[in-house]
Amino acid sequence: MQTKIEKINPLSALAINNYNDQGDSPCDFLSFREKLSLAVITHPEKRREWQGARTAIKWALECINRSYPGFYKDEHGKSHPMDDCGYVSLTHSHGLAAAIFHKEMPVGIDLEFIRDKAVKLGPKYLTPSEIEFLEDDPLHYTIAWSAKETIYKCQGRKGISLKQNIRLEPFGKHQKIIRGKVHSTDAKDLHCSIQVDLEKEMVLTFTVW
Repeated sequence: MQTKIEKINPLSALAINNYNDQGDSPCDFLSFREKLSLAVITHPEKRREWQGARTAIKWALECINRSYPGFYKDEHGKSHPMDDCGYVSLTHSHGLAAAIFHKEMPVGIDLEFIRDKAVKLGPKYLTPSEIEFLEDDPLHYTIAWSAKETIYKCQGRKGISLKQNIRLEPFGKHQKIIRGKVHSTDAKDLHCSIQVDLEKEMVLTFTVW
């Protein structure tokens, strides 16, 4: 999957950073608080993932003419702009980092490498009715896994089960839009559409509520 920047609409954009191809990125744009957070990350690959995701969100913000405010994580591990303006979601996998931003609506994004493990672990994150419509194919299962992760990141709270609280409607493995919802929580059911992009051995999913 290649580095790219995509403007979704005037209020929203996403970016994918293939940081293995980009080399070390300058970090002058980071907030003081973020520089402190980066300083305590000692594992080289974890540092590159962290920097790659912040660079991706910087690119997405520039695409819609917004400055980088810095970001922090809440008690649920969800990132928020330090100026409290807008919504963000970050992800990384296998040398790629991606980010999505929307000025007014919650967002979620996920990157997954297509792997056999997604099929083997299916009963842990899928209901029997979901398994019934999936082909016995790592791609189909990886899309389902990624879509549920995207919904989980968008709703932004711990304690939500991928299997019990997040449901997907039947979909084909080459569909570009699939439907899902969060249900059986202390809030009303939340319905969403998930965009699916495939490239070589990677799956990218994202949603805007």
